Amino acid sequence: MNLPSNPTKDVLLDAAERLFAAHGIARSSLRAITQEAGTNLASVNYHFGSKDALIRAVFARRIRPINGERLRRLDALEAEGTPSVSQIARAFVAPILRMMRDPDHTPQAIAQLMSRAFSEPGDEVRTILVAEFRPILERFTAAFARVLPHLSAEEIFWRFHFMVGSMVHTVTAGLLRKHFGPPGNPVEVEALDTDILEQRLVAFVTAGFSTAACGDPPEAGEHP
Repeated sequence: MNLPSNPTKDVLLDAAERLFAAHGIARSSLRAITQEAGTNLASVNYHFGSKDALIRAVFARRIRPINGERLRRLDALEAEGTPSVSQIARAFVAPILRMMRDPDHTPQAIAQLMSRAFSEPGDEVRTILVAEFRPILERFTAAFARVLPHLSAEEIFWRFHFMVGSMVHTVTAGLLRKHFGPPGNPVEVEALDTDILEQRLVAFVTAGFSTAACGDPPEAGEHP
C-alpha cells in the first residue's frame, strides 16, 4: 500500500534532487536545499533526521520503483518457465524506457543524478547505490547465466555491464540522435516512441548476449 505523500517532505526531496544533479551532493548544503524548497533546517531534521538520510531517500525514491518493476517482470517470466534472453533483457530495460512517457518522471534527471553520485568524492553515496542495485545485478545475471550456460560468470558480468551502458546512453543521448541521425530518418520522432526504442535496444542487447564468448572461434558468417 502506498503511503500518502507529505507535501513538505516531497518539496525537500525535489529540491535536494535538483541541487544534487546541478551542483553535486557534497556541494549542496542543507541550508541551500531548504532555501530551494522554501522550508527550514528543522523540516529536514523532522522528516529525515540527517543529510545522509535525505540523500538515501532521494535515490531510493527514484531507483526503487524501477527496480521493483524489473523484479516483478522477471518473477512473472520465471513463474511461466524459462525466459528467453530477449525477455530477460526486456524485463531489465523496459521499466526505465517506459518511464520516459510519464511527464512526472525524468530519466535524464535520474541519469544526471547517478553520474554525479559516481563522480562524488568519498564512498558514502556509492555505498547507497551499490546496496540498491546489488539485488538487481544478482537476479538478472543469474537469469542470463541459466539460459546462457556456455558463458562464464565473467562473460555474463561484462555483457550485463554493456547492457546497462547501452540503456543509459539511450535514455540520455537524445541530443546526439538529433544531430547525428542519418539524413532523412526521423530519429527524433522515433525517439519519442518508447516502444520502438525498446524494440531496438532489446534486439541490440539480445544479440550482444547471444554471440560467442570472447576468445571463442567465430561462428560461420561472423567476422573475427
